Amino acid sequence: MAHTPYPLSYYAASASPAPTRPALEGERDTDICIIGAGYTGLSTALFLLESGFKVCIVEAAKVGFGASGRNGGQIVNSYSRDIDVIERSVGARQAQLLGQMAFEGGRIIRERIAKYNIQCDLKDGGVFAAFTAKQMGHLEAQKKLWERYGHNQLELLDAKGIRDVVATDNYVGGMLDLSGGHIHPLNLALGEAAAVESLGGIIYEQSPAVRIERGTNPIVHTPQGRVKAKFVVVAGNAYLGNLIPELAAKSMPCGTQVITTEPLGEDLAHSLLPQDYCVEDCNYLLDYYRLSGDKRLIYGGGVVYGARDPANIEAIIRPKMLKTFPQLKDVKIEFAWTGNFLLTLSRLPQVGRLGDNIYYSQGCSGHGVTYTHLAGKVLAESLKGQAERFDAFASLPHYPFPGGQLFRVPFTALGAWYYSLRDRLGV
Repeated sequence: MAHTPYPLSYYAASASPAPTRPALEGERDTDICIIGAGYTGLSTALFLLESGFKVCIVEAAKVGFGASGRNGGQIVNSYSRDIDVIERSVGARQAQLLGQMAFEGGRIIRERIAKYNIQCDLKDGGVFAAFTAKQMGHLEAQKKLWERYGHNQLELLDAKGIRDVVATDNYVGGMLDLSGGHIHPLNLALGEAAAVESLGGIIYEQSPAVRIERGTNPIVHTPQGRVKAKFVVVAGNAYLGNLIPELAAKSMPCGTQVITTEPLGEDLAHSLLPQDYCVEDCNYLLDYYRLSGDKRLIYGGGVVYGARDPANIEAIIRPKMLKTFPQLKDVKIEFAWTGNFLLTLSRLPQVGRLGDNIYYSQGCSGHGVTYTHLAGKVLAESLKGQAERFDAFASLPHYPFPGGQLFRVPFTALGAWYYSLRDRLGV
């Protein structure tokens, strides 16, 4: 049987020790079978196990193999499209529910870290950085919007204020979210997996779901086994493939690239980001960066539509890093990798059921660290019979990409080019 290891990333190289988990063989029975051991699957499993359900997870590769173990590691509130967009798309009741949930994912992460003593280099504080006065105006409006939904841990930064938290002259201002922050994403996933197992949950690695046999008791088939369940939760996101064609038609895997420097040392690292906040800029195709626990700079950005792996990731991202921090021109890049996230046309997550017993959540559109943890809670609530919050997400409208799967990449890339041109022109 094929064995899929972690990609060669900084996170995999610095991951906490984890057990080798067996592949599924033979037949198993459970209450709920979850497809995917990323954040969505792990969060769902934890909430269900804490409520007494019998749960198993089938994972195609290893815990956190996909976006959960490769992302920028930033705890960013709300969704890829903010609450004002949701307010214009759905009724007042759904918008109120979704707005209230927009800041819950970060709290869930911190609760998990504390409850299960997960060592993942948690640091508090995240900054949104504005290049232009127009972007600064957007942040001012965003602050008012978030405060309207009860999120008050925000501080606007003028040019001097942002220069105090990030050592670059590129920005005119920004906004600090004290409830934001950053983590070692793979270690968070590994810690959550250990918590799942401590509660009696079972995780099968190297066990891709190849078919779901739908019916009164759905059966998830893997190459060497199958799981019969009362309910199935599909949590594969960008790594689900074409397992469920009706979901694949409304989403598109996209790649983002990340590089990590050699250790910078305490003095240089502190000079770049004195408060150890994470940063993302306000461009449509944004860059993001932060310090690791061992004082490396982790810098990511760019989007490859259709999830092709670029030939030279460092050549794409290093110039972006040096534009922000020219003082790092002689610093060595030790790791470079790509990872896929799942994009939806609306940039809002897709949540729903197929029939009565197959549930899914997908399409974080690059904003998944916090949302996936919330999604696990919402999915678990629905499986326990409390569907109000699930239904609020399920009510969001979703559409297939124009031109179908054949043309979704060029059409989306053309739209992204338009917005990135606007970013460069400052309009």
